Amino acid sequence: MQFTSEQRLDDAVLEREFTLGEIPGILWTPGSASTSAPAPLILLSPPPLGLRKMYPRLLARARHSAADGFATATIELPGSGDRPRLPAAEQALADLRRAMEAGEPVSDEIIDALILPLVDKAVPEWQAALDALLSLPEIGGPVGYSGGVISIGTRLAVVEPRISAAVLFAGSFVPRAMFEEARQVTIPLHVLLQWDDEGNDRQAALDLFDAFGSKEKTLHANMGGHTGVPQFAGDAAAQFFTRHLK
Repeated sequence: MQFTSEQRLDDAVLEREFTLGEIPGILWTPGSASTSAPAPLILLSPPPLGLRKMYPRLLARARHSAADGFATATIELPGSGDRPRLPAAEQALADLRRAMEAGEPVSDEIIDALILPLVDKAVPEWQAALDALLSLPEIGGPVGYSGGVISIGTRLAVVEPRISAAVLFAGSFVPRAMFEEARQVTIPLHVLLQWDDEGNDRQAALDLFDAFGSKEKTLHANMGGHTGVPQFAGDAAAQFFTRHLK
């Protein structure tokens, strides 16, 4: 991990951009992190729209988490931002848009081609980022995960034992293969679902929640579209991490 820039924000949060190989990322730490015990860590996984576009929303969440004593970090997902495109995923996305515009059902083949390669590439990168982040003296465990591509969070919850709890946003299509992986998830989960999400199969999201093997799992369903998550739902997610990571 190589830090490429550093700035102290007006609320004393330290923001540092970094690269991990060719993967860009951002780390936010509370203002007191250098003088107190290592901060627990939340991994913020953005939707595949690029860190630059998502920066205001990620920063707001990072500041909220820093006020609660958490460090947060994010990395650019494969195929997003300035990273090389994934041709198969680009084709699958075009096929998805055509099907939705025509009012046709989205096939399992399209969903698999769009999501599974992203999961296969993103999860090892998150694990490498976690290795690097936990080597920093100001960062400690436990670790939480908060992300919008629910299949990435599902896979990470299965293969990464250092993650103790996860907040998942049910706002993306889910390959059928992920339902079997969901049954292997045992960590506490807090799942957000927008009931009228135009880009999400509501029944698939409900079925996935039912499949999770966690003994503690909570579903927060709210009216509204993809970007309409109410503030109180975000507050409840923050309280979830405070319970499980402190």
